[in-house]
Amino acid sequence: MNQTSAIEWKKVNTLGNGNILGYQERYTRKLVREVNGFDNVIFELQNEPFADRPVLEGVVNPYLFPPTRNQFPNTIETADEQSLAWQARVAEWITSEEASLRNKHLVAQNYCDFGLPVSRLISGVDVVNFHYAYPEAATANYGLGKALAYDETGFLGQDDAAYRREAWNFMLSGGGAFDGLDYSFSVGHEDGSDTAPNGPGGGSPAFRRQLGILSKFLQSLPLGEMAPDYRTVKHAGAAYARVLSATGKVYGIYLDGGGPVELVLDLPAGAYSGEWIDTESGEIVKMETIQDAGGEKLLQSPVFRNGIALRLIRSTR
Repeated sequence: MNQTSAIEWKKVNTLGNGNILGYQERYTRKLVREVNGFDNVIFELQNEPFADRPVLEGVVNPYLFPPTRNQFPNTIETADEQSLAWQARVAEWITSEEASLRNKHLVAQNYCDFGLPVSRLISGVDVVNFHYAYPEAATANYGLGKALAYDETGFLGQDDAAYRREAWNFMLSGGGAFDGLDYSFSVGHEDGSDTAPNGPGGGSPAFRRQLGILSKFLQSLPLGEMAPDYRTVKHAGAAYARVLSATGKVYGIYLDGGGPVELVLDLPAGAYSGEWIDTESGEIVKMETIQDAGGEKLLQSPVFRNGIALRLIRSTR
């Protein structure tokens, strides 16, 4: 019908797709030109390339019995060599077309589900996308110097708390972006107000407000000076601790779980002030003052459920 080569469908996004490659190049270059004036665009080379050309790299839980152990959602797969070669060509089309244009945009590579240490990135990639990402996807790849993105959520039901906790865990582990599939947007509910169970994920106006609380928290920090910190929190009771810090200056701490907990911090000498923040409401639930830090310091958290955040700043006086 379209005068394109008759090929097996798994070859569509490979360099061996006949005359389809020429159409793909013209489409890509036209798309790049058309959106060049917009600043809210990221080019992802291919969504889930491991879905049609997978290479099994590992499993989430190796203690499951077959066949469940080797089935989604327990498998971790990457794209094969033919897929990577095609994605590299697409990246070349994007960068060469933008070379003569006014604006330059970020290019993203969708690497895998859940997370792996990245073994090879396509040349020109700025953003590494992971679906259903664990915090380890950020911690294992922070040294790449790329933006690490939790790029798709789902399969945890409709509860806002599950996805809110994922967002805080990922971003406070060094992630650079969080964006989810929001099932409250549907036909007839283009305003995102559909709260009926209509898919394998969550999303709601309330959840989007909660993401705004996380955004506000992060933007209150000097992120350019901060990095993941595995030393400051010595123990966090029954909670998991994720920390970003500019050592001795400012700390962003997220505790995942429930409390109160006894939080043991190892801080440089000095005076600190802090705020405990409810991650669901955004309210400051407790103020914290430390007058004589130096070595280990014990803080008692407020009561919390499904996570709490602490912003701690050293006094400049």
